[in-house]
Amino acid sequence: MIYSVRGKLIHKDMQTAVVECSGVGYGCRITFATYSELPETDNEVFLYTYLHMIKDGDPELFGFADKQELHCFKLLLSVSGVGAKMALSILSELDAQRFALAVASEDSKLLSKTKGVGAKTAQRIVLELKDKIAKEGITKENFKAMGNVRIPVGDNSQEAATALMALGFSNDEALDAISQTDMTASPEEIIKNALKLLGKKR
Repeated sequence: MIYSVRGKLIHKDMQTAVVECSGVGYGCRITFATYSELPETDNEVFLYTYLHMIKDGDPELFGFADKQELHCFKLLLSVSGVGAKMALSILSELDAQRFALAVASEDSKLLSKTKGVGAKTAQRIVLELKDKIAKEGITKENFKAMGNVRIPVGDNSQEAATALMALGFSNDEALDAISQTDMTASPEEIIKNALKLLGKKR
């Protein structure tokens, strides 16, 4: 079992981080939330990992910036019909806290907005995980009280973030500006509105 990796980040993109440890490069599949936490390449990085064994296939290593995201990934894998690819997709749309709150509030519609997750699968996720989430202290009652959470990041927002970083803005600058825009808009509109906000700060 590979519990974690620590070493030099030699490559990163929206789906993958490669960490070199003692001369060996470990390729980890990552969420957008973890991607946004990564430093620039050639810097040291630490990731919690999960080695997913695939029947009749090569094992895959998944990397996470924190234990909470790894925990949610494992919870999702425990749901019947949810594989590693779907679990990663859900946690790329919703950060770990937002995912837990969505399950606690039985908001299956929010989960079903993730690409590849149908209404029935979203309902199954809520049904099978709501009690487990409740045991961790997250309930319907405190869902509303915890309103200051990270906003879900979808495909359009990811595309916009990539474009903004290509223009020279940092990860934090791009994500902060995008979070203040209408993230249901087109990538072009998100970029336009984010640039207006970023322009005011410079």
